[in-house]
Amino acid sequence: MPYATPAPLPEVDLYPGGPPILHTDTPDDAPAWATEHRQALRTLVTEHGAVLIRGLRLRDAEHAGAVLHRLAPALMTDKEAFAPRRTHTPGVYSSSTWPSNQPMCMHHELSYTLRPPGLMLFACLTAPTTGGATAVADASAVLEALPTELVHRFEQEGWLLTRTYNDEIGAPYAEAFGTDDRTAIEDYCRTHAIEFAWQPDGGLLTRQRRPAVTAHPVAGRRCWFNQIAFLNEWTIEPEIREYLIDVYGAEGLPFNTRFGGGDPIGPDIVQLLNDTYTARTTREPWQAGDLMLVDNVRTAHSREAFQGPREVLVAMAEPLRLAECPPTGEVSAG
Repeated sequence: MPYATPAPLPEVDLYPGGPPILHTDTPDDAPAWATEHRQALRTLVTEHGAVLIRGLRLRDAEHAGAVLHRLAPALMTDKEAFAPRRTHTPGVYSSSTWPSNQPMCMHHELSYTLRPPGLMLFACLTAPTTGGATAVADASAVLEALPTELVHRFEQEGWLLTRTYNDEIGAPYAEAFGTDDRTAIEDYCRTHAIEFAWQPDGGLLTRQRRPAVTAHPVAGRRCWFNQIAFLNEWTIEPEIREYLIDVYGAEGLPFNTRFGGGDPIGPDIVQLLNDTYTARTTREPWQAGDLMLVDNVRTAHSREAFQGPREVLVAMAEPLRLAECPPTGEVSAG
C-alpha cells in the first residue's frame, strides 16, 4: 500500500503577546492525528519555539497521555525533580506541586541536569478560573538583552545549584532520585557530576555546577539556558524565605543558586533576570483540551499564579547532552 501523505496542517495564528496557536477541527481520533502530524508539529516548534494546539478536546489523563505518547514515543522519566509530581502513566506527570498563589518563575525544565529535555509537552484537562497560564519567553532574546559583563561571567563560571533534601519541603531525595538506596543515589551523583553529603539528620545536601548558556541543537543560536533566577533564594516569597532560614538556616534552604565559582548572587541580579524575562513574556490563557509544545532550549516557561482548579499534565522528551562535566564525589558535610 503506498504511503499516504499527511494532510497539511493549517497555518499557525500569530498574536501579539501570545504564543503561536494552531487551531484544529477537533479530530475524532486525536492520537491518530498526533501520529500523522508529529513531524510537522515538531518543525513548527523548532521554528516558533512554542506552539499551542487548540481543538483537540483532550478529555482525561488517559486520552491526553495517548496523544503525548504519539507525539514523543520515548518520553523521559523525571529525575532530580525540585517539587513532587504525581505519575499518571509512564512519562506523563502532573504539574509540580507549587502553591497556587505563587508564580513559578521563568525557567528551562531540568536545566541543572546533564540530560535535560529538548521538548516539553503540556496538556490542559482543567483550566483555572483566573490566571495559571504557562507563559513562555524567547531564550535567545533574553540572552541578547542581558548585560554583556554578566553573561560573560556566567559563561566563564557557569552556575551552581545547591539543594537540601528532607521530608518536609520540596521533593524528598527518594522521590527525586527514584530510590531510597543510598548507594544507588551516591552512584547516580558521581555519574552525573553532583557533589553530595549525607547530613546528621538523615537529609542529603547536593551541589552541581552547570553551564548558563548553551547552543540550540538545531538552529545553533546561543540561548540563556538555566534556572539561576527561579531556584535562587531571592525569588522565594520574603516571608517564606525568612521562615525557612529561621528553621533550617541559611545553608539549609531547599534550593539556592550561586555563581559557578561559589559567590552569592544578589537580589539585584535576580531582579534583573526576572525583569528581562518579564519584558519578553508571552501568554495565552489555558482552555480545557489545549495542548502546548515547547522547545525547552529556545524557550523558557513559567506558571502564573491562579485561582480555581487547574490540571495540566506534563511530559518531557528528546533528552539533550550538555557539555560534559567531570564527575565529582562527596562535598564536605561541614
